[in-house]
Amino acid sequence: MRSMDRIGLVYAENYGCAANRFDFEVMLGQLISAGYHISEKPEVADVILINTCGVKKPTEDRMVERIRRLRRFGKPLLVCGCLPRINPRVIRRVAPDFAAMLDPRSVDRIVEAVEKAREGRRNLLFFSNVVPPKLRQPIFRLSSVIDVIAISEGCLGSCAYCCVRFARGKLYSFPKEDIIQKIREAVSDGIKEIWLTSQDTGAYGFDIGTNLAELLKKCCEIPGRFMIRVGMMNPSHALRILHELLGAFKNRKIFNFLHLPVQSGDNEILRRMNRKYTVDEFRRMVEEFRKEIPDLTLSTDVICGFPGEDSEAFENTVRLIREVKPDIVNISRFFPRPGTPAERMERLDVRVVKSRSRRLTKIVREIMLERNRSWLGWEGEILIDEKGRGSSWIGRNMAYKPIVVKSDKNLLGKYVRVRVEEAYPTHLEATIV
Repeated sequence: MRSMDRIGLVYAENYGCAANRFDFEVMLGQLISAGYHISEKPEVADVILINTCGVKKPTEDRMVERIRRLRRFGKPLLVCGCLPRINPRVIRRVAPDFAAMLDPRSVDRIVEAVEKAREGRRNLLFFSNVVPPKLRQPIFRLSSVIDVIAISEGCLGSCAYCCVRFARGKLYSFPKEDIIQKIREAVSDGIKEIWLTSQDTGAYGFDIGTNLAELLKKCCEIPGRFMIRVGMMNPSHALRILHELLGAFKNRKIFNFLHLPVQSGDNEILRRMNRKYTVDEFRRMVEEFRKEIPDLTLSTDVICGFPGEDSEAFENTVRLIREVKPDIVNISRFFPRPGTPAERMERLDVRVVKSRSRRLTKIVREIMLERNRSWLGWEGEILIDEKGRGSSWIGRNMAYKPIVVKSDKNLLGKYVRVRVEEAYPTHLEATIV
C-alpha cells in the first residue's frame, strides 16, 4: 500500500458487452487492491482508463469520439478492451500520445500499465496470446445485486463479419471449479443474480472435456437463493448438446431466457456468413425450448444488408421473424470490420440497407409489443436488480422480463410481488401487491 500522499486516482469508463463488464470489474479490483482510488471526475485523476468495444463500426466511432474527448484532459490515457486488437491504428490516430493499450488477455497487467503511465511512459502495448486466470483475480462489482462471471474467453467460430475473435482469440474455457467457487463467493456476499457470460456460452467446455449443460447443473447445486442468466449461445454449438441443455434450463435457478442469434433467415446468407447452421436448425431449437419452457423469453440478433442479401433473402428473414416471434431482436446494419472476410465482399447500397433496417425494426417492435401484452394481468414475484428513473425500480421475473414498479422505498435486491398492468415493446409496468 502506498502512503496517503502517493495514492493514485484512476478515472475509468466501460463500454460493450457483459464480458467487457467482467474484464472492467477485474481491472478495477486489481487497482483497488493495489491501493488506487477510483475517481468520478477525469479532471482530478492521475490516469484515465477506457475499456472499449469495437464489435461494430458505429460503436467504434463512438469509442473514437470518447477517446478524443478524454485525451483533452491531458492525463495519461490507457485504452483497454477489444478495440486495441481490432483497430489499433484508429487509436494511434486519435490519441498518438496514449500511455498504453491493453487487450482483453492482459487485464492482469493493469496495475503495471498504470504504474508505467504515471512514470511518464507512453505508447506501451500490453498484448498477450495467453489467457490469464481471470476468475482468480480480485474484483470490484459494479452492482450489489448482479455478479458477472466469464465462463470462457474466445470462441470456436469464424464468422465472416466478426472482428471480436481477433481481440479474444480461440476458445479457452475456465475451469469448472473456478466458476463454481466464484458463484459460491458471490452468493455468500449477498448477490442474487448471476450472469454467466462468454463470446459463445454454447461452446463452453468443448476444449476441456465438458459442456455448458454440465456446468449449469453444477451451478444450480450451489445452496442459496439466486438466479442465473445464461449469456448468448450460437446455434451451431448449442445444437450439439441440445437435449442436455433443455434439461439444465428447466432448473428453477435458471432464468427462462435464451439468447440465440440467427443473424439471417436465409440459408445462403448464413453460408456466406460462415455461421455453420441452417434456418431449420435454428427454428427447431426454438421449438424445442418453447415446448419444454412455455414462458421462454427469446432474444435473437439480425444483421441487415449483409453482402449478397437480395430482396428474397431479406424477405426470408422477415418471414422467419414473423413466424418465430422473438421477444427481443437486436437489429444491426452491416458494416465491414477490419481484417474480416466480409470486408472484401461487395457491399449493398446504403439506402437499401437503411430501408430494410427501418422496415424490420417496425415489424419487430410490433411483435415485441404483442409478446409483452401476453403478460398483462400476470401476478408473481420479481427480483429488483436495477434503479430506474425517479422513484421507479426495475425487476425481473422468472422469464427475465424487465418489469418497472414505483416506490419511494429502496427496493434494490428485494423480492417483490407484483401485478402487470401495462405493456410496452421493451418492458412491462406493474403495481406492487
